[in-house]
Amino acid sequence: MELGENILVFAQIVLINLLLSGDNAVVIAMAGRRLPPAQRRAAIWWGSAAAIALRCLLTVGAVALLRIPLLQTAGSLLLFAIALKLLVDNNGHEQETKAAVTLKGAVWTIVTADFIMSLDNVLAVAAVAKGDVGLLVIGIAMSIPLIIWGSSFMIKALDRLPFLVYIGGALLGYAAGEMLLKDPFWQRWLPQVSAHALEALPFVTVSLLIASALLLRRKRA
Repeated sequence: MELGENILVFAQIVLINLLLSGDNAVVIAMAGRRLPPAQRRAAIWWGSAAAIALRCLLTVGAVALLRIPLLQTAGSLLLFAIALKLLVDNNGHEQETKAAVTLKGAVWTIVTADFIMSLDNVLAVAAVAKGDVGLLVIGIAMSIPLIIWGSSFMIKALDRLPFLVYIGGALLGYAAGEMLLKDPFWQRWLPQVSAHALEALPFVTVSLLIASALLLRRKRA
């Protein structure tokens, strides 16, 4: 690539990663919020590092992996389960939070969710980079500050406005619905389904997620 083209591709990669960092920041904030204040910063840094490392490692094999039938369906269901767990655990009452919540557990939740979302996200970056690994890794690394800052900001916002937990959960639920639609296994049947029904699926996923979280919270109470 020429210098001018390299600069343009680099700018595109940075922009894409900035736009795709929102989901990662939401997961880190919702998982880290349940930790004692002294451990929140560590969760943010470890979670952010995991998000970036996963994007770098998965970019090379993401295209091949996403062609495996039902892989994205499994990822969608797992992401739904993670979002449900985060919604139920983040009940807005710190005194009711279980003492078993640990930094290790929070980081594991972050890494698992980031792995699922990164499989889908890195495709856009890989397409722009056109095989230039150097530009790809540098561009992905540039999104680190946004994830760290965004996670810190969201944790503070969740502390002040606990109802925002539902918005964060809804974003993850919507991502799970979209991931399900992109699974190649379902492509043979999707053309036979109404376009309106397909557009509504992510919203149905969100509704099911919120309803399930409210029901589980009521049972816990």
